[in-house]
Amino acid sequence: MKEQYLPSEIESKWQKYWDEIKLFKMDPSSSKQKFYCLMMFPYPSAALHVGHGRNYIIGDVVVRYKMMQGYNVLTPMGWDAFGLPAENAAIKSGIHPKTSTLKNIATMKRQFHSWGVGYDWDREVTACLPDYYKWTQWVFLQLFKAGLAYKRLGFVNWCPSCKTVLANEQVIEGHCERCDCEVVQKELDQWFFKITSYAEKLLADLETLKNWPEKVKIMQKNWIGKSIGAEIEFPVVDSDVKIKCFTTRLDTIYGATYVVLAPENPLTEQLSKGTTQEKNIKEFKAVVAKETRLDRESTVVEKNGVFTGKYAINLFTGNKIPIWTADYVLSDYGTGSVMAVPTHDQRDFLFAKKYDLPLVVVIQPEGENPDPHFMKEAYEGDGIMVNSGEFNGLSNRVAIEKMAELLEKNKWGKRTINYKLRDWLVSRQRYWGAPIPIIYCDICGTVPVPEEELPVLLPENVEFKPKGMSPLSECKEFTDTKCPKCGKHARREIDTMDTFVDSSWYFLRYLSPKDDKKPFDKDLVNKWLPVDQYIGGVEHAILHLLYSRFIVKVLNDMGHVGFKEPFNNLFTQGMITKNGIKMSKSRGNTVSSDDLIAKYGADTVRLYTLFIGPPEKDAEWSDQGVEGAWRFLNRIWRLSAKHAELIKSELKNISSIKPPFSDEAKNTRFLTHQLIKNVTEDIEKDFHFNTVVAGVMEFTNHLYLVDDKLAGEGGNSRTILAEAIVTQIKLLSPFVPHLAEELWHELGGRDSVFHEAWLKYDASCLKKDTQMLVIQVNGKVRAKLDLSAGIAEDELKEEIVANEQVQKFIAGKEIKNVIIVPGRLVNIVVG
Repeated sequence: MKEQYLPSEIESKWQKYWDEIKLFKMDPSSSKQKFYCLMMFPYPSAALHVGHGRNYIIGDVVVRYKMMQGYNVLTPMGWDAFGLPAENAAIKSGIHPKTSTLKNIATMKRQFHSWGVGYDWDREVTACLPDYYKWTQWVFLQLFKAGLAYKRLGFVNWCPSCKTVLANEQVIEGHCERCDCEVVQKELDQWFFKITSYAEKLLADLETLKNWPEKVKIMQKNWIGKSIGAEIEFPVVDSDVKIKCFTTRLDTIYGATYVVLAPENPLTEQLSKGTTQEKNIKEFKAVVAKETRLDRESTVVEKNGVFTGKYAINLFTGNKIPIWTADYVLSDYGTGSVMAVPTHDQRDFLFAKKYDLPLVVVIQPEGENPDPHFMKEAYEGDGIMVNSGEFNGLSNRVAIEKMAELLEKNKWGKRTINYKLRDWLVSRQRYWGAPIPIIYCDICGTVPVPEEELPVLLPENVEFKPKGMSPLSECKEFTDTKCPKCGKHARREIDTMDTFVDSSWYFLRYLSPKDDKKPFDKDLVNKWLPVDQYIGGVEHAILHLLYSRFIVKVLNDMGHVGFKEPFNNLFTQGMITKNGIKMSKSRGNTVSSDDLIAKYGADTVRLYTLFIGPPEKDAEWSDQGVEGAWRFLNRIWRLSAKHAELIKSELKNISSIKPPFSDEAKNTRFLTHQLIKNVTEDIEKDFHFNTVVAGVMEFTNHLYLVDDKLAGEGGNSRTILAEAIVTQIKLLSPFVPHLAEELWHELGGRDSVFHEAWLKYDASCLKKDTQMLVIQVNGKVRAKLDLSAGIAEDELKEEIVANEQVQKFIAGKEIKNVIIVPGRLVNIVVG
């Protein structure tokens, strides 16, 4: 065995070996317990750096660990290859998106291989290829048939730079999540998935996900945004129109002094049409279209509005109140209109103050009587009803229920539940996406493409640069077709699908990726899903995870799958940062994994990535830390090389070690089995890989102190040394697989180390004959003594008091008491 650790010589060898023995290939005929471990599949828009690696390295550790535990592991990989990231990269390079995407996929596969990250590549799926997107189109058709896919005209988030529509979830603080351009509102005819029909199921079933991070569940709950309240009608004066407003604070209805419509609400133009305000309303709408959603929702940014010229009736008070349009009301929340109560809602308060609108206090804190003219802010708390007719004097919480009864009795409205969640907008005016399988016929109307005619192929001879309209509109070979119903000339839908449709079901396709008759095998997916362990970034908590849950629920309701949730266990890793910020090419702070592997080897990169900190938290990359990981692996190698012959000769004896032991051998065996216990528990407990590595490092330090002594003692001591070094290698094998595989074979192992059973600790080895006790005198630590574990209390006191170290502090003094905390400390009280 070579004395020097040379990763460049061993890593490619073992990567090839794992491919040859098909280490990562799932055996469909196996009777072993299944374990489906899934990493979120990546966008192939660029080469990977070390910041990307955390997700895949963590997943690989789990896969190898579960293999050694005896599971039949499924670990597939694919490519989320449609959508803006890949298309923008192609536009920048001037290369066709398909060419660019497939080239990037080849690069990333090479990088995965170089990291020693293994997958069952026979199950690879690529979202931009027809054998996959044929079935994405099938998913669309299932929703269309169920009435869950529909098209409507509406205001949408528009990115002027990307020249496409963005879902609400893709707008971050008013800017496009991809290019950071300020997003504006634009009216377009768009396809939507009716995810709001599943709002309650999505919310309720979160409680069944016991092994999801609480923060992810909270994010989804907040996004769904369930509100229990009432829908109230405000009849428009001299009109048959009734404005419907949703509120969770029906108790404030007597303080509603005006109604506000969203600028995008169709009633805004309808009510102002033909009035002196019509021109002002149109100009105001144009201004609001350029405002960010963040500013419109803010309680700090000044609000603007225009009077429509019309009035409505507050049915509770009988008062005529003005109808305004304002930028702080959004068309996609509630009914797109609100009853404004300026004394009890801060945004209403600021707006009313600006435009000199009436303020009426209807809830007052106990013992106070606020004058609305001197209020500096709205009072949004609980209190006693005032200026509220028959409800005066009631607690506002009691009044809500009584007002709801009156509301429904008089048929002025109804109690209802509202959700913040909006329907999923899936239309994109871009080229690089799955074509929406819909045909428009002048005779038959909107017609779905028959399933047997799928896929609707994406033409490749298209100018794909964005122009504000789908590039497919200029390709007559694509747009011109025949109606499946009447056979007459018809037109294809020119929008493509949001890439999140591709990723909402990919985990089903992995079970039968080559099947050209159906999207997935029902029996196989019902056997293997839900996914046992899903690993990916918390940035997907709302987008991808919510959409995947929705699609699975739809497929479950239609009888296509037998489960309601796609992922049983979810782990969200933190980001790796450099100079305090997320690694990004645009920021110039990426660290190349290829360069590091060339210098130190993949195992050093893997080990440092896992040791950098708790995997669920963000961590700062350190070049010095990489050096430290490299030095540690060299220590492991040197220790193994030093005792290689000893280990080879003792390997067969490890399973039958029996007393007698020397004190050093006994302690080393205790530490060995304590390490097995700790490592296993740390892996099982939220993947605490950093503490695993720390524990092995500490254990290695111990071995360097005692290895020569144990080797020289002969007998069982030699076997215990061999056991300790082999244990160290096996426990590290999921973390540094190339090093472990090389050492395992050099030290006498025959088959792959990953075909070895995961180590189990011997509980009898952890029973110590002695215990370390802290000795205090009058509460101050004076000694630490290793004493017999089974000694009686009286004998223990005698032995401690007689100890030479303790005598220095108690000699000549009266012992008033001896307090014993079993297994921990003894406090001697002297006077």
